[in-house]
Amino acid sequence: MKEPGPVLAGTLVFLGSGAGGLLRYFLGDLVKNWHNANFPTGTLFVNVSGCLVMGLCVGAWSGATPMREDVRLALLIGVLGGYTTFSSFGRDFYVLALEGAWLKALLYAATSVVLSLLCVWIGAAAASRFIASPA
Repeated sequence: MKEPGPVLAGTLVFLGSGAGGLLRYFLGDLVKNWHNANFPTGTLFVNVSGCLVMGLCVGAWSGATPMREDVRLALLIGVLGGYTTFSSFGRDFYVLALEGAWLKALLYAATSVVLSLLCVWIGAAAASRFIASPA
C-alpha cells in the first residue's frame, strides 16, 4: 500500500488524537469518580492502559505482519497520542531495549521523568511570578 500523503497523514493524526483525547477525558473521569480517592487514579489508568494497548499493537504488528502506515498514524500516533503520550514514551523505551541499548533506554526514561517533572515546577513558578496566578 502506498504511504499516505502529508494531508491525509495529518488528517489521520488529527482525527485520531481528538478521539484519543475524548477517550482520555471520559475514561479518566469515570475511573477517578468510581475510585473516589485522593490519588490520580484516572491518569494512572489512562497511562497504564495506553501503554498496554501500545504494547499489544507493537507486538501484533511486528515481524511478518507489519502495521500499515495509515493505521500507525491514526491509531498509534493519533488515538494513543491523544489518549496519552506516555504510551509513546513506553514504546520508545521498548524499542531502545529491544535494540540492546539498555543504558540509553534507562537514561531516556530517567531524563524524561526528571525533566518533565522539573519543567512542570519551573512552568508553574514562572506563571505564578509573571502572571500572578497561583497554581
